[in-house]
Amino acid sequence: MAREIVLDTETTGFDPLTGDRLVEIACIEIEDFVPTGRHFHRYIDPCRDMPAEAEKIHGLSTSFLRGKPRFEHPEVVEEFLDFVGDSPLIAHNATFDRNFVNYELGLCRREHLHEHRWIDTLALAKQRFPGMHNSLDALCKRFKISLAEREKHGALIDTKLLAAVYLELRGGRERRLELTSSVMVQAVAAAKNNSYGARPRPLGPRSTEEERATHASFIRDVVKSEDLWKKFGI
Repeated sequence: MAREIVLDTETTGFDPLTGDRLVEIACIEIEDFVPTGRHFHRYIDPCRDMPAEAEKIHGLSTSFLRGKPRFEHPEVVEEFLDFVGDSPLIAHNATFDRNFVNYELGLCRREHLHEHRWIDTLALAKQRFPGMHNSLDALCKRFKISLAEREKHGALIDTKLLAAVYLELRGGRERRLELTSSVMVQAVAAAKNNSYGARPRPLGPRSTEEERATHASFIRDVVKSEDLWKKFGI
């Protein structure tokens, strides 16, 4: 089965090279375009204050994050790397998430997650909807994916939304329909080509002798043709 990881992050700003840090990371596992229910999620202490502009977006304050594990702690970096394994990584505007994740991995002296592993849903959306607004929110509205659970940007809820968007961008519904149609075609073909013998345990008659006599009289006197019914032994 094709395993992929949908990933999202929240940060203190836009650029790790100017001092911004990762504060939340979430991943959802999907196999053959279906979420498996397995996920990874951590809040991270950035060891710096949270700018007010960033807090307005994701609601994560300095006081909330203080004391959370740092990225280099095993419960974050080790478990994150174990969870993603060597699977492709799906993110919206993947360059942003990749830069922050790789910056944190670099601080831990860990190997970067190479660019070829990343699938950018923003790039996929631009190919499918050129010239249109292709933010995650816009795509959810376009695909009629509910945003009811989302009050602010959060890595875990955004991965769930992104997984649904990715399914749509990859033609997930159509894939399921194709699979269903294929199964039905095979089933019909098998039924046509299969010859069934007598039932090992024949069913007993469900009608009474009086009902069968009445039916035979109707066929003889009203329908005036017994050829069809004789084929079935009636």
